[in-house]
Amino acid sequence: MHKDAISAAVLGCLLEPALAGLAAQLGRIGGLSEAEREIVRAAAETSALETVRLKTNRVLLLELNAARITGRLTGRDPRARWREWEERASKRAYWESLAEHYPTLLPRLERVIAGRCAAALTLATRFAADRPALAPLTSTATGELIALSFGAGDSHRGGQTVAMLACTSGVLVYKPRSVAVDIALARLLASVLKDEPARITVPDVVSRDGYGWARHVQHRHCDGERELRVFYRNLGHWLAVMRLLGGSDLHAENLVAAGPVPTVVDCETLFTPRSPFEPTGYGLALDRAALLVGGSVLGTGLLPGRGLALGWRGVDTSAIGSLPGQQPAPKVPVIVDAGTDAARIEHAEVPIPAAVNHPSPEPVLGAYWDEVVAGFGGLSERLRRMDRAGELEPLLAQFADLPIRVVPRSTETYAELGRMLWHPRALHDEPAARRRAASLLARQAANLPGRPDDPAVIAAEIEELLDGDVPFFATTPRKGRLTGPRGTTWGPQQDLVEAALHRWRTADLALDRQVIQCALVSAYLNEGWLPDERRLLPSKPDKHDLDGRRRRLASGIMRRLAASAVRAEDGTATWIAPVLNRTGWAVLPLGLDLYGGISGVAVLLAAYQHETERGRADPVPGLRSLLTDVLRTLRKVEDRAAEQASERVGARRPDPVGGYLGLGSRIWGWLLLHRLGAVGRYEACARAASLVPQIAAALTTSSPADDDLRLDMVAGTAGAVVPLLRLAEHYGGPGAAEHRGGHEAAELAVAIGHHLVARARTGDGTAWWPNPGFPDGLGGLAHGVTGIGWALSRLAQTTGDPTFAATAEAAFAHEETLYAPGKHGWLDIRQENDTAAAWCHGAAGIGIAATDLLGTDPRWADVVRRAARACWSDGLGWNHTLCHGDLGAWELLDHAITRGLSEPGLDRGRLDAHVLSSLEEYGPISGFARDAFPPTLLPGLGGVVYQLLRMHPDSTLPSVLLPDPCVDRS
Repeated sequence: MHKDAISAAVLGCLLEPALAGLAAQLGRIGGLSEAEREIVRAAAETSALETVRLKTNRVLLLELNAARITGRLTGRDPRARWREWEERASKRAYWESLAEHYPTLLPRLERVIAGRCAAALTLATRFAADRPALAPLTSTATGELIALSFGAGDSHRGGQTVAMLACTSGVLVYKPRSVAVDIALARLLASVLKDEPARITVPDVVSRDGYGWARHVQHRHCDGERELRVFYRNLGHWLAVMRLLGGSDLHAENLVAAGPVPTVVDCETLFTPRSPFEPTGYGLALDRAALLVGGSVLGTGLLPGRGLALGWRGVDTSAIGSLPGQQPAPKVPVIVDAGTDAARIEHAEVPIPAAVNHPSPEPVLGAYWDEVVAGFGGLSERLRRMDRAGELEPLLAQFADLPIRVVPRSTETYAELGRMLWHPRALHDEPAARRRAASLLARQAANLPGRPDDPAVIAAEIEELLDGDVPFFATTPRKGRLTGPRGTTWGPQQDLVEAALHRWRTADLALDRQVIQCALVSAYLNEGWLPDERRLLPSKPDKHDLDGRRRRLASGIMRRLAASAVRAEDGTATWIAPVLNRTGWAVLPLGLDLYGGISGVAVLLAAYQHETERGRADPVPGLRSLLTDVLRTLRKVEDRAAEQASERVGARRPDPVGGYLGLGSRIWGWLLLHRLGAVGRYEACARAASLVPQIAAALTTSSPADDDLRLDMVAGTAGAVVPLLRLAEHYGGPGAAEHRGGHEAAELAVAIGHHLVARARTGDGTAWWPNPGFPDGLGGLAHGVTGIGWALSRLAQTTGDPTFAATAEAAFAHEETLYAPGKHGWLDIRQENDTAAAWCHGAAGIGIAATDLLGTDPRWADVVRRAARACWSDGLGWNHTLCHGDLGAWELLDHAITRGLSEPGLDRGRLDAHVLSSLEEYGPISGFARDAFPPTLLPGLGGVVYQLLRMHPDSTLPSVLLPDPCVDRS
């Protein structure tokens, strides 16, 4: 919220008594000058004022609005009425009058203010007593206090926060918790990295009973390539150390880049206890994969990952990630029309401020990721050798009785609940708000084991939130049982050092390395990022034995796919890979979608089996049984999800409906599996039809401005149109009596079409649709106007509705405005004045849609020709995927060659030789990170195999670059 909308004058009447008392108490502290006492008092005032302002903005603006509506404000204009209201609100009597509607507001605010003042008094007392001992942290005598700021982190236990003290000798950091663990970690690092130059470290500290002081770490960018490589190698060392120590909650604000040394400035969350795991009912393979991911190096919080909480959805707060330019702008409440009687709260996008965890102004994380992996692997092996020599256990034993913090619930959870508990409705009826908060915390504990479920602990958590604090849990590793807010205790007695060491000794370091490789993609918002600028162009394209080489490459990838599967004794199977979900990329067990989920892998396995049976692919042992297990997993997950949906009470956030990520993709996935002979027609249609009501529910329950209801081909409503039409066709058409599911699917496709037409923005004969982060829309097939236009065009062909046809034409006209003749390609508006040639964003996807439309309209030949030219010149050599690599471009170029629309001299032999030679020379590259193996269809190496299968001249496999599993009438 705009912090200056409610002035200090309005809130001053609440603060002054406590601040006057603080000033008197500061006057009794020896060892502080008058100037220093005033600095402490002023810092406490700033901290309390900002806290109270954030707690009261909603109430005050609501009361302002009520006064305006009821005519209690008589000023001549909005600004005069604001000043009139401000004058009233700056008196104590006004706040006392609010007790009728908000009976607990004033007492709660007084507790918050008293806490901030008490915390300031405690800091001043400690600083005065400890000043002589703090010289080692500033390299000289501490000197005079010249500035102080509270709030460098959340407040805990009565308003206590980390504080920054600027003295004439330098800057100090005050921590209102024990820093003994910092000393122990520094000793451990010195022991295991004693020969490393510019090694990782933690700040020097001065420890006192229950609190401490730390050296301030100054952010500095690296000086040149050598320091950058050391920095990223050091990040790998931190991953190895925190993997050993069970470190967690290591977000961007906890790491400072000091030249080549990434310094962890807050290491209180070591030896984090592992949450118990409850079976999901989705199959043992998925449970096993979830356990592997949850117990991997991802748990440190260092690796990139996207937030799920409402206010931080899609935001990467990790210490290694948090890349500038790769963060969504979350919507936060702000005050608009401040200074008038129309002041109100609205939500607006606010960019996330840059952190100090990066070693350069524009970090190129992908270019140095190999250093991170190497650092992790090298130090992990050294730690294993030390463990075998008996040197490691004594180093860990020193942590046994030191205080540590445990974070059983995320800070985002507490932030959301805190906002709810300070909402005017909650202040009006606090008992009801307490009950609701308790219910939410209890439900979270039931759904996520490891969260506190004791009613007494939950009640204490709520008390802390009512006081404006984040609940704090602590323990010692030897004890394990948590001491929580208000003196509560929770959890079992356990030796956390022993548990962490056992987990580390039994950890699969190869899996950890794979997770680190795959996690890189989570740092980036878009699927087309490049880890480096090295083009994967073959040095010498070879036309020799094309079919034999095609077969060997395909079978080699399929062997890796089979070997990397997570399989279980109940006959289920899955994989761990980068997954694109509604918040961005994350390393998870595969979901159900076709783009990067298990449906896509099932299609690949069925296609490989289909081609093997026809002699067009080499047999790979075990694939038939693997396909059986994957199909069993699909069925089990869908059936269990349906059971849970029927059991769930209350509203539920709808699933994405898109043709690649979402319900639409699962419809055409089942239809495609039937076409490939993997499942029967009845099952495919029945399972596809069961998804139709869910799409309808998503369409009707989302508001027009809801980002959950996206419009694009991949995740949005446009992607569901053609799968629904094809489902209707499988049932015999909209009027068929065979099954009502076909009629419902056709009707829903038409309803989505009308929705898309209504949401279109038009002008100058063009149409476009807003996209999250891009209100003026995007071009291209996957997320832009070409995909939506294609869906509407197909709908127009089926229904004959001219409105759909006209809007489709306007969409295609908009795409043409993005064509740059001088660059021979379509502009990608995500980039500054640059073109793209990929399927997802650019020429390949635009050309694929044009090829499909060319069957009914010859004018599309020119678009195919231009798209093929762009793909041949700039669409190859970046990676090998379908989504944004060579095998997506290959399909368009193949179409262009077949239709005589390709570049002169380009034929299938030359094209295939180019692609196969690149795969052989560089190895299959997904674009995620070197050595990572994603088995998925569109963004992974599974799609490479699928296109290699289609490369055979007799293959009848349908394309997966349009969500169109047409009925096979061959």
